[in-house]
Amino acid sequence: MLEISHLNVFYGESQAIRDVSFNVGAQESVAIMGRNGMGKTTLLKSLIGMLPSRSGSIRVDSQELADRPSHQRVNSGLAFVPQGRMIFSHLTVEENILVGLRNGASYVVPEYVYRFFPVLADMKRRRGGNLSGGQQQMLAIARALVTDPKVLILDEPTEGIQPSIIKDIARILNVLRKERQIAIVVSEQVLSFALDLADRFLVIDRGRIVHDEKRADLDQEKVKSFLTV
Repeated sequence: MLEISHLNVFYGESQAIRDVSFNVGAQESVAIMGRNGMGKTTLLKSLIGMLPSRSGSIRVDSQELADRPSHQRVNSGLAFVPQGRMIFSHLTVEENILVGLRNGASYVVPEYVYRFFPVLADMKRRRGGNLSGGQQQMLAIARALVTDPKVLILDEPTEGIQPSIIKDIARILNVLRKERQIAIVVSEQVLSFALDLADRFLVIDRGRIVHDEKRADLDQEKVKSFLTV
């Protein structure tokens, strides 16, 4: 499904991602964990093409994407929900979702979107800026979902969201990946959310993957040690 091999990303002459390699299988959910400033967001932005990689490979179903612009990566099956959600506050919920539809798609929100997120159906005429943080996060996921991705990439989706909504989002994402047959890559600092969602845990430290463990074998205390200052 998604194959990352020897990825290197720089800010100017400063290396932010160092020889990162990992694979994500079909319908697998992988959590990338680490403290602030360790490279989580940089890594995810490089996958979607918002930041260029200097070397390395990014493949979806064996198709090389590392040298392609973001819109072509989306057309090839990647979708990105950025940190802070980045919805259009002046557009309605429905208009925000329709922005995500690919060129040539019918200008109608797919039925499954409102089925997964019924609160958005109830608020589809409301402006995005008037939603709560949790509702905005659901909206950002819905906007990404209508691109019909193979891999959904989420950057810090629990940021600024109350615990009960975090549980709801984890539950919805688990249903989504099975029904829509998508893989998930999520960067996160909240271990409880990651435990509800992820099959595998990668820890990034100073731009390197320093720990890789399946959920069944997870040493939670060891992972927590990478998350504390």
